[in-house]
Amino acid sequence: MNGLGGLNKSPHGVVVGLVQLQLPVVNTPAHLAAQTEKICWMVGKARRNMAGMDLVVFPEYSLHGLSMDTNPEIMCSMDGPEVAAFKQACREHKIWGCFSIMEFNPKGNPYNSGLIIDDQGELQLYYRKLHPWVPVEPWEPGNIGIPVITGPRGVRLALIICHDGMFPEMARECAYKGAELMLRTAGYTAPIRHSWRITNQANAFQNLMVTASVCMSGSDGSFDSMGEAMVVNFDGEVIADGSHRPDEIITCEVRPDLVREARKHWGVENNPYQLYHRGYVAVKGGAQDCPYTFMHDMVSGAFKLPWEDEVVHIDGSSCGFAPPTRNYGGAQ
Repeated sequence: MNGLGGLNKSPHGVVVGLVQLQLPVVNTPAHLAAQTEKICWMVGKARRNMAGMDLVVFPEYSLHGLSMDTNPEIMCSMDGPEVAAFKQACREHKIWGCFSIMEFNPKGNPYNSGLIIDDQGELQLYYRKLHPWVPVEPWEPGNIGIPVITGPRGVRLALIICHDGMFPEMARECAYKGAELMLRTAGYTAPIRHSWRITNQANAFQNLMVTASVCMSGSDGSFDSMGEAMVVNFDGEVIADGSHRPDEIITCEVRPDLVREARKHWGVENNPYQLYHRGYVAVKGGAQDCPYTFMHDMVSGAFKLPWEDEVVHIDGSSCGFAPPTRNYGGAQ
């Protein structure tokens, strides 16, 4: 149950609003300013829509659209006017907000960054997308890990972005760091519909964690984003399902207290715990080794797939981007 979308808010509930924002066209500073104004207006709409809403979530690309334009004139900075406007909107309407920006990077391609701002207008979470959707996206791979914060009403909260959610390791990292609710913002178009649904459900169930996910919606004249906001409970059941209607806000009450209860009391399928306590019925505390070759190989820098040398797409040339010439710099 989801409290009728948050209309019946429980003492332990957190009401989330997922904005299926109309896909914009943004290729000038004037467009950027206008889209910033619209997003701030939508923060106000969210508050007017539901007085008990705790957190409003905007999709990836809500500010910049899907052009993949890296023009410095329309990139954002953390101390720029766009972020300042988002902070003011959250403060004015007394609501937490999750936002998307393409962030200027003086050392290379821009970052695809996500922000969570509290109801006092203070930045609480700052994340750079770890897994850009290659070969389509030109963004610099994230280098600051996956932060987990204490969000509205005490929920432990994480944010990942779009393609990140196709890697089960991302959701597991969120849960391992304590997340009870994982947000996933996206700009996905219709061909990804099935993958979107099954990964949102798997990420929830495998980690005893609620997932709340939302895409852009509508058409920009070239691309058609799919909307399809969805909230999945920690048992893998979909408890709120969106449509394709642009600018609709899908609401749902989530219960982090029940996540905590399941993580403590479930026996069968308590998979986050059992990953490192294999077979605890047979051996005291379970086996606490690491039997996964790929984990050892990643740590040692020796990761290589059996078909690695046969992979065709290894840079962005198929999508019109020049092959890169510099190496990844790691955390900066």
